[in-house]
Amino acid sequence: MNNDPSKDLTGRVALITGAGRGIGRREAHYLAARGARVVINDPGGDSTGTGADGEVAAAVVREIIAVGREAVGNTDSVTDWQGARRLVATAVEAFGDLHIVINNAGTNAPQSLMELTEDAFDGVLAVKLKGTVAVSHWAAQHWRDRHAAGSREDRVIINTSSGSGLLNPLPLASAYAAANAGVGALTIVHALELARYGIRVNAIAPSMVRTRLTADVPGMDGPAADAYDPLDPVHQAVVAAYLARADCPLTGQVLTVRGSTVIPNRNWSAGEPVTKPGAGWEPAELGRALAAAPLDDQFAKLLAALGPVYGVTDRDQLQELLNTVLDNGRLPDATPAR
Repeated sequence: MNNDPSKDLTGRVALITGAGRGIGRREAHYLAARGARVVINDPGGDSTGTGADGEVAAAVVREIIAVGREAVGNTDSVTDWQGARRLVATAVEAFGDLHIVINNAGTNAPQSLMELTEDAFDGVLAVKLKGTVAVSHWAAQHWRDRHAAGSREDRVIINTSSGSGLLNPLPLASAYAAANAGVGALTIVHALELARYGIRVNAIAPSMVRTRLTADVPGMDGPAADAYDPLDPVHQAVVAAYLARADCPLTGQVLTVRGSTVIPNRNWSAGEPVTKPGAGWEPAELGRALAAAPLDDQFAKLLAALGPVYGVTDRDQLQELLNTVLDNGRLPDATPAR
């Protein structure tokens, strides 16, 4: 780790989907400022996913390069399985490796259940849910191969869910809520599956943040210049930067982020928040606060569920069981009761 805390991501390569605007753009600038080399993915569509504009990603790349940092662009759609593969390949070809994936891309097409169209529903789930799986799939394959070759570098997937899909589902959001709740579930499943390769998987769930998807939501106006702004997407970027650090221990966590209040989710309910009233966090400072907060241990929960069935009593035995399940593609027969 670099001794300069403001450059704690030096040497790490980050791939960020939907990085042309909003939260993803903020994350790209913030991680690059802390030393990461970044891949800016964005096909440049509108908020519903329609259309394409390569200049959207290119503009962010130019902004980052202009201040002496490293970035490359990619315009593949995360809804394209092979496009997701090319996206991961872009990072490896440009920078030699990949350490951080931030699945940020998302769209919305608000419609009531009675007015919901098949195309609108499929489109939102394709970007948010399938896109998260597709990019994570190809990144995990690359990391599995690197692990087999002896690499033990920290790798992390940071998914992006939403408070609207977890804690506060809203009317008109059938597709959006379903997709984001699905991302929360994927985060836990993938954390359990990928731990054997040293891959951590967490998620942030933005709540009340100013982006083009919330432009019509009342109360999204900004404060006076230089005042603390709880709606600025920089708060999501700070949490992502902490999760992206090589020394971050967290995995299987879904963190709701509302300004400088960060709330660990516990089975789709709010846990105990950490907050810094009237000011934003620094990543290391946030890490210390979260270290003192009660967090769900997904492995302990799985051990409690499977231990009595399979006769496993500790984390190492659970990992051996998980490895067997993943290698064979099925749960083994239960251990006979004694």
